[in-house]
Amino acid sequence: MSLNNSSKSNYLASLFMCGCLYFIFGFVSWVNSILIPYFKVACDLHNEVLGYLVAFAFYIAYLVMSIPASIMLNKIGFKRGVEYGLWVMAIGALLFVPAALTRTYALFLAGLFSFGIGLAILQTAANPFVTIIGPIESAARRISIMGICNKFAGIVSPLIFSALVIREADKTTMELVKSGELVGAAKEQALDEMILNVIPPYLCLAVLLFVFGFVFYKSSIPDIDPKSLNKAEEGDGSERKSIFAYPYLILGALAMFCHVGSQVISVDTSIRYAESMGATLDEAKILPSLTLACILIGYLCGIALIPKYLKQQKALLICTVTGLVLSLCVIFASGSVELFGMQTDISLWFLILLGLPNSLIFAGIWPLAIRNLGKYTNLGSSFLVMGLCGNAFLPLIYGWVADNFDLRMGYWVLVPCFLYLIFYAAVGHRIEHWTPKKR
Repeated sequence: MSLNNSSKSNYLASLFMCGCLYFIFGFVSWVNSILIPYFKVACDLHNEVLGYLVAFAFYIAYLVMSIPASIMLNKIGFKRGVEYGLWVMAIGALLFVPAALTRTYALFLAGLFSFGIGLAILQTAANPFVTIIGPIESAARRISIMGICNKFAGIVSPLIFSALVIREADKTTMELVKSGELVGAAKEQALDEMILNVIPPYLCLAVLLFVFGFVFYKSSIPDIDPKSLNKAEEGDGSERKSIFAYPYLILGALAMFCHVGSQVISVDTSIRYAESMGATLDEAKILPSLTLACILIGYLCGIALIPKYLKQQKALLICTVTGLVLSLCVIFASGSVELFGMQTDISLWFLILLGLPNSLIFAGIWPLAIRNLGKYTNLGSSFLVMGLCGNAFLPLIYGWVADNFDLRMGYWVLVPCFLYLIFYAAVGHRIEHWTPKKR
């Protein structure tokens, strides 16, 4: 049964189950914000770039898996694809067990890569599903609802990780390691014991992912044959011979690359930036949650305003311009302030506020980039998911700049990202053909 003809109860059930999926996306994605500083100490990493391999291993999977995921979904369908994606993520969680037992950073990265592979499958399935179940004009609103689930998970995941994994004794160990007071065999033994704490929560996560995969597949929500997304409609431009003949899609994938990379920098670097100002990990652990809380507020504003009072394209333009202004404030603003018990430079709080404009950019890009693709809709979705690999590359560039200059200089990476996003919001999404059509 097509979703357009399904009952309202099935529609709501579909949204609820997708909301659960987006919660999972957020939980396993945004916990990286605390894994980066945690692994930097626990695995004894000596520079910023090595720490940000956490994000690279996790998000490079989107580049590797998005097209294969599209092909796989065409063969097995939406629900079975979601089930398999969740199970691949569960395997990633299980890899944390031998990684912790041996304190091997490469094994942790392999587990994170497996998480990313599973998420690439889920994103390829879920994002177009949410887009097509209602009018395209309100797609940004539905994506914003999903974003609330995602970012709420992101708010709680670093706090849950800290509560379950980082004990009081571990906080002392981490401070002694950072100060250089704990060295040699005593340091190795302390770190070996500390990292074992990741095993119980990740074992529980593996079980939950396996079970939810089975429950989702057996649920009553209607399945969608991804091939049905690709049926060309009259006047949709389906005479184009290649996916690359849709400039607004290709430019949109690059916009997605810039957006997600700049967003993950604003979230995942906040703890390290605060630590550079003298804050401890225990004090700074709330910062990613504060950024994600700002994103959540932005989503709520989007739900209230779009499309009734504000068109999604206009919202996208406002958010991208605001993001550029705040990025420049992070780089140039200075002055000491005390908030949440931390004495830091005011630039840190402009970094936190970047969550507000970042909130509606994804929801603005997706429907503009995927519109009227006809038979290329499913492949177009895969291209946009591939754009999420910006989370892999841009933090590494930030880390290189931070290592070779300083942490604040690293935020210059945000400026060209937001400049391009402004271009896409104002002009790029309107480009229907690479060259003007002859009359």
